[in-house]
Amino acid sequence: MQERLVDRHPEVPADQLVAQMVPPPMFDEVSFASYIPDPGEPSQAAAVGKAEEFAEQVAKIHHAANKKNLFGKKKQIDGAGLYLDGGFGVGKTHLLASIFHSAPAPKSFGTFGELTNLVGALGFNNAVDRLAANSVLCIDEFELDDPGDTMLVSRLLTELSARGVSIAATSNTLPGQLGEGRFAAQDFMREIKKLGAIFAAVRVDGPDYRHRDLPPAPEPTSPELLAERASATPGSTLDDFDALLKHLSTLHPSKFGALISGVSAVYIDGVHPVADQAVALRIVVLADRLYDASVPVTVSGAKLDQIFSQEMLDGGYRKKYLRAISRLLALSRFEAATA
Repeated sequence: MQERLVDRHPEVPADQLVAQMVPPPMFDEVSFASYIPDPGEPSQAAAVGKAEEFAEQVAKIHHAANKKNLFGKKKQIDGAGLYLDGGFGVGKTHLLASIFHSAPAPKSFGTFGELTNLVGALGFNNAVDRLAANSVLCIDEFELDDPGDTMLVSRLLTELSARGVSIAATSNTLPGQLGEGRFAAQDFMREIKKLGAIFAAVRVDGPDYRHRDLPPAPEPTSPELLAERASATPGSTLDDFDALLKHLSTLHPSKFGALISGVSAVYIDGVHPVADQAVALRIVVLADRLYDASVPVTVSGAKLDQIFSQEMLDGGYRKKYLRAISRLLALSRFEAATA
């Protein structure tokens, strides 16, 4: 019988959330040396150098912060901060994972959403205590979607930095522009500026490597062929799009990774543009987890680059939706190439 994602109801104990904060499997073996800068984009080579320098700084700060004085007390020293800003697919996550691999343990790596989910699951003080021993906290896809997140992350990073934890982050928006178009940013400018003060910003320019010289989005598969492919692919799942969206609404986003754990390929029937923003944002999270796990995606119905309406793409979450499209297309092309 064909397995379905809607039949899965994963549970993730809170105490596992910190332990699983590591780079996605596709970044297990990356390093500064394996990043190949585009010769036509000098900012990329410069960013590699800055990231390497930061990694060395992390180690020095961590060593100094854990050194005790004559009275047995640790030295108070602030952590460093690095912010890699650039478009989609320029290798920012590669550099962030390289920083993580170079840093001394303990250390943590997660997306902005995973970090806020962690704080929600553990409670603020418990999360600070668990992360305070880190040499570095690496935050991928740094985003501020609402005032609550602004206040939460500002306070969290300020406290961690004061305890000697260095912070490295990637995003598509410079620190001073976080939150623009999503809420009344001027009301929270003090918090946003506090966040920006933590980081030294480094620009990484270039085209999205996932789509260089590639054809447009693959044509959707017919429902009959979709079911046939799913049946012939061990470990795959086949779901109706609307049923899957309804199921996602019953799960906390922190469980989306567990939802697709062990799945070899995802097949989705009846894809269509979504009109509800809450639904669209859940698709973004699912796309991120599928991409992290390198799970191929094949659909029937609408093309994956049509899943978000133009109105949504013109709104405050534009960069989230474009990132999700970029990643879903990469996964759909991967399936098409192996079919």
